[in-house]
Parts: sequence; structure tokens; C-alpha cells
Amino acid sequence: MNPLTPPQQRLHIFAIATAFCTFFLVIAGGLVTSTGSGLSVPDWPLSYGQVMPPMVGGVFYEHGHRMVATFVGLLTVILAVWLWKTDPRRWVKILGLVALGAVIVQGVLGGLTVLLLLPTPISVLHATLAQSFFSLTIVIALITSPGWRAAGPVTSPTARTTRFLAASATAMVLLQLVLGAWMRHSDAGLAITDFPLSYGHLLPPSSDEGLFAVNELRFSQSLPPVTMGQVWIHFAHRLGALLTAITVLSFVFHILRTYPTQKEMREPALVTGGLVLVQFLLGALTVWTGKGVEITTTHVATGALLLASCVFLLMRSYHLLKEPDEVPELTTIPQFVRP
Repeated sequence: MNPLTPPQQRLHIFAIATAFCTFFLVIAGGLVTSTGSGLSVPDWPLSYGQVMPPMVGGVFYEHGHRMVATFVGLLTVILAVWLWKTDPRRWVKILGLVALGAVIVQGVLGGLTVLLLLPTPISVLHATLAQSFFSLTIVIALITSPGWRAAGPVTSPTARTTRFLAASATAMVLLQLVLGAWMRHSDAGLAITDFPLSYGHLLPPSSDEGLFAVNELRFSQSLPPVTMGQVWIHFAHRLGALLTAITVLSFVFHILRTYPTQKEMREPALVTGGLVLVQFLLGALTVWTGKGVEITTTHVATGALLLASCVFLLMRSYHLLKEPDEVPELTTIPQFVRP
């Protein structure tokens, strides 16, 4: 592995720090949703007309989230400028600008969620972009690492299959995160109160009579009534979780079976497999604990980690693995022999 020069090493460390702070931002955002603090501060960009309001109650979570977001935005500006000035790869420079644009859009969406009183479409977009942006910071940390710069292509007849499975797993996780955000911001997180069944059945109610019976049961449990839409959004998220787990685990097994000695693929695949199992369990615990704040927030954070790990493997599969026809043939250098 080729060592980085001191400036490259500093850039890589800064990229890792930016990714770490972005993950903390995802946790802070999850806490805002889990504690119902989204409108604890009704104005934006100031908080009750102040830069630093009293950090009490829900203000602690909402304004704390804004403070972390501002810090991550500053880090992203520095990272984008640093990449543009020092990295010779044009596509990496562009990626830095994409990250900068994403964090600006994310800040605007965050403001709109407050000013427009938490509209579901904007809130879902805000949550999804946050987790996608975290994956982007992971990618930048990866492509500035010594391993990325030093890695040579590994010839594999199944490279295209691996890339397809990696892209499929990434797409499924992203879709599941969108469904999860839609569920949270539609107040459907506890629209079904048991697991793995749905009010004692494989399928949730689909008739007015069934919904009436469900709401009677919820009333006896001191829970608010739900609509048919909330019930089926929740159920769609459950179904998506099953399909996502199958897709991701199939991808993981493919890597472990196909590249048993390629640690650059095997080790992150094992992490990805562990994350999808933990995420599935956290989803169940979210229901069993009645959306406990710690469990729900951990569920959100683990979803971001799972997406990032799939994106990480997707990048690795394109950078490291090549089909035989994709590896350029070596040109023979003529040898001059003395007469």
C-alpha cells in the first residue's frame, strides 16, 4: 500500500472527521423526530429570534440539531475547497462540489420543514437527503484513502454480477429509508402495534369494519386512532424491510462465496450483513417498545450506516473488480540485444 504524502494524509483525516460529524448529525436529526421536537423552535434561521436560545425541553434537540448542521456545513465547505485545490482527479473535485451543493440544499429543506410546519413531502426529502449525504461523505473518505490510491484491478469473471447486486442492494436500502421517513413523518410509526403479525393477522385490516375494530383496540390502549393510509404505510415499510434484508444478504453471501480471500470486499460485506440483521431487530424493537426514543434513534442511525456500507461496497466493486475484457493488455516492450 502506497503511503499518502503529508498533505494527502491530512485531507484524508479531515474527510474522515467530516463523515464522523455527519453521522452525529444524522443521530441529532433522529432525536428531533423521536422526541417530537420538530416545531419546538417555530422560526428559522434564528431560534426565537436568537442565535442561542435557552436549551430547555425540545429546544435542546431542535436547536442542537441546527448547531451540528451548521458545523457540518462549515466542514463541507472546507472539504470541497480543499479537494478542488489539491486533488488532481477532476471527478473528485466535482464530487466535492456535489457534497457542497447537497449540504446547502439540506439546510434549505431543514428551514422549510419549520417554516411550512413539517409538510410530509419536504420532511421525507430532508430525512432521505441527510442519510444520502452521509454516504457521500463516506465515499469521499474512501477515495482519499491510501488503499483506494494503491489498489490495482482484480480480474474477476463475476465483476458485472457483483456490481449489479451491489447496486440492487443500495437501491433497496435507499427505497426502504424513504419508506421509513414517510412512515415517521406520517405519524405511522405505531400504526401497527404488534410484530411480526399485524393486529394478530398476517395482513392488516383492509375494510372500514376492520379499521374500526383496530381503533377500538387502540382506544383501550390509550393510543390515538389511525387511518387506513397510516396502517398500510407502516405495513409497506415492514414488507420493504423483508425484501431489503433478502436483497442485502444475497449480495453479502455472493461476496463471501465469490471472493473468500479478497479482504477488501469480504470485510465490509461482513459488516453490511451484520448491519442489516441489527437493523431488522431494531425495527421490531421500535414496535415492541412503543417507539422508545433510544431505540428509534438507533434505528435511524443504523439505516444510515447500512446505506453507507452498501455504497462503500458499490464503489469498491467498480474500482477494484474488473472483467477480463475490461483489463487492458500489457504492451510488450521490445528488448534490444547487443549483437
